[in-house]
Amino acid sequence: MDSRNLKQRGRNANNEAQVLTFDEDDYYKEKEHAAAVAAVGSARGAYPSSGALEEPRFGTNNHGAAVKSYGAYPALTVDNANEDDSLTDFSAARLDAGVSGLLRSRDFAITLFLTLMSLFTRLYKIGRRPNVTWDEAHFGKFGAYYINGTFYHDVHPPLAKMLVALAEVVAGHNGSFRFNSGKKYPEYVDYTLMRAQVALYGVALVPLAYLTCRHLYISRSMSTLAACFVLFDNALCVMSRFILLDEPLLFFTALTLWSATGFQHVNKHGRAFTLRWWKWLLLTGFSLGCVMSSKWVGFFCVLMVGIATVDDLFRKFCDRMPWRLYGKHWVTRAVSLILVPLVIYIACFWVHFHLLYRAGTGDHKLSAKFQAHLKGNKLNTQPYDITYGAHIDLRAVFNGPGLLHSHAHRYPSGSRLQQVTCFPHRDTNNVWQLQKARGISANYTLDPIEFVENGDIIQIVHNKTGAALRTSKRVLAPLTTVHFEVAAENITDTSEAGLSNWRVEIVEQQHSGYRDKRVHAMTTMFRLRHQETGCLLRVGSRRLPEWGWKQSEVTCLPDKSGKKNIKSKDVLWYIEHNKNKRMPKNDLSKYVKSNFFVNLAQLNVEMAKTNNALWPDVNKYSTLESRPLSWPFLIYPMRMVGWGDKSIKMYEIGNPLLWWASAIVCIFYPFRLLFWLGCIRRQRPGWTVNGLLELWDNSKFLWGGWALHYIPFFFMGRVTYIHHYLPALYFGLLLLAFEIDRFFVRWRRGRFLVVAAWGIGFVVCVVFLYFAPFTYGWDKPAKLLAGRRWLSTWNIYEDLNAL
Repeated sequence: MDSRNLKQRGRNANNEAQVLTFDEDDYYKEKEHAAAVAAVGSARGAYPSSGALEEPRFGTNNHGAAVKSYGAYPALTVDNANEDDSLTDFSAARLDAGVSGLLRSRDFAITLFLTLMSLFTRLYKIGRRPNVTWDEAHFGKFGAYYINGTFYHDVHPPLAKMLVALAEVVAGHNGSFRFNSGKKYPEYVDYTLMRAQVALYGVALVPLAYLTCRHLYISRSMSTLAACFVLFDNALCVMSRFILLDEPLLFFTALTLWSATGFQHVNKHGRAFTLRWWKWLLLTGFSLGCVMSSKWVGFFCVLMVGIATVDDLFRKFCDRMPWRLYGKHWVTRAVSLILVPLVIYIACFWVHFHLLYRAGTGDHKLSAKFQAHLKGNKLNTQPYDITYGAHIDLRAVFNGPGLLHSHAHRYPSGSRLQQVTCFPHRDTNNVWQLQKARGISANYTLDPIEFVENGDIIQIVHNKTGAALRTSKRVLAPLTTVHFEVAAENITDTSEAGLSNWRVEIVEQQHSGYRDKRVHAMTTMFRLRHQETGCLLRVGSRRLPEWGWKQSEVTCLPDKSGKKNIKSKDVLWYIEHNKNKRMPKNDLSKYVKSNFFVNLAQLNVEMAKTNNALWPDVNKYSTLESRPLSWPFLIYPMRMVGWGDKSIKMYEIGNPLLWWASAIVCIFYPFRLLFWLGCIRRQRPGWTVNGLLELWDNSKFLWGGWALHYIPFFFMGRVTYIHHYLPALYFGLLLLAFEIDRFFVRWRRGRFLVVAAWGIGFVVCVVFLYFAPFTYGWDKPAKLLAGRRWLSTWNIYEDLNAL
């Protein structure tokens, strides 16, 4: 009986597996059939007529290949679908052929030609200006820091800067040049080779633009025109000619767009989980990781791909995809588009921390534990054991307030004694001396060395003023009135001698273990309990008013029992720096543990704080800064260097025709979708839902990329420059070519498409050459270029206070 049941269960399991397999296979067959049906609607949308379009007629050509034709329009075969520039909307015919990019000989030839042209425009006279230009003063210096291992702080993630460092290493730089703004490069710095390597990222934008457009079923002529838009834009060209982060950012942005559109093509017209499908999906995840590791603006790419992914998964849900298959899609998207980019982002910071091992100007932004691992930092080399007479910096474990601090200023009320606060930065007023309890005399330079241990009664005396840390339950804190005030005083009255005595209570020994009773620098966390009142020295998040210099309030937390084992971070302290001439110095990196993920989180928080602190300076608006509203219309180009008559002048100005035309197309794109919806609602012939979906699928990345890379800048408080618009411009230029292509295919049935591409490309090239003196450098008086001032706001030859 049991044997028969087991056999029956086995047969049932096999049947269930067969049913599941059938469901998945059946789902894909149904989707392939739906795609073929959708092609009919797409064709109708592409060729509107006064009457209804005839149903497709299927047949075979001379080679036996399947063909279909629509009324009087020519038949389209899989073989010629990609060859005919005029028939780009028949997606079903392209379903099997696809757009294989470089694998097709004609695409390879076009891509190679565009790459060579891009190399010429980006590298031509790239070393002409021999001075440190624009933000080379920042990013060239950061690259040098990686060579000499000096830790620094910046608002951007490290990947693009590490690529700059790689360019400097290849160019033979030793990291000694400081990249001071405007300074002439010395002979030992091969700045031309450095610039040329960074320019290669800008070179790649042009062929990537062409290949991306081919993924979106744009004809070869208009795909080539899109690449020419990128090729002949003066702003994209000039920004690629210097040691900046913009070109690596733009390259990874373009790579993300290319891989995302490639995955969309495979995912829409093929079966999931094939090798080709995985290749495009993982490449998209890799690109996302790189772009967001270059600049935080790369997260707009993450949002763009995320929205498209949600759209795709929602459609699969509406298509009643089998649940197990649907779940696999969710898991693969999460791994490829979330986990892979996150791993790359974290890995970049891991490399960043390991390359920068020396103390530098930015190390104070991170924790003392991190600083203890940097060679040359004062926290790295100091006595490990704490003795009486040592001069110390006492830091709160509670993140933010900083170091115990005092100054000569007094409380305006209460005890009216010397203020005691917490101050986040290093200062001489942060130094205190550890002394024995009040009434016990000692000579800390001659007496035998005594270590501070758990349970000791000590005094903490301010080194600069000689005032001792004290508190009294008779005086309440100025802000947190349920606590006692903490002040500093030179106590002379013997009746108040006990007010300055504190008991050390060790809470944690991070290196030596709980049996160790000594207090150590960096690794011992302890409480300071007032001997007389039993309260605990505490610091919170509240800031004192102007009279307290907006520093953190320090109070004493009441504890009537005097025995509470409170372990919250606001009452815990540790000695950050120990200065004692009588004790040998130790390498504290041997004792202090630094957590990589804590450092990663803290550094990103500090990057955000620094970025938010970059407020605009209204006095610079005339030549440097600009507001987002002005960018698409090129109202305020930017002078990148000094404007002397004999100096080589570089002007960040785009190709006006391209900027204005792409701005108009991007702004009116949503209205085009609304018009199409209105036509569907009114049941106008030739305007179908399938045609609208086809339009949206082939353009959502272009318009979405433009919107997501442009609109958020309106809500940022930080300073903004015109080059912040360049990622959005890249999407806008491709959308411009897409709309031109759709115009000629839909309304002109593909006629004059090649002629239009050549004509528009020629005009764009002429305008590029007209403004080329600004792109490649102008060493004569700017007044000679007065005719190129198309708008009155362009400060080509005179200073304008436009904003």
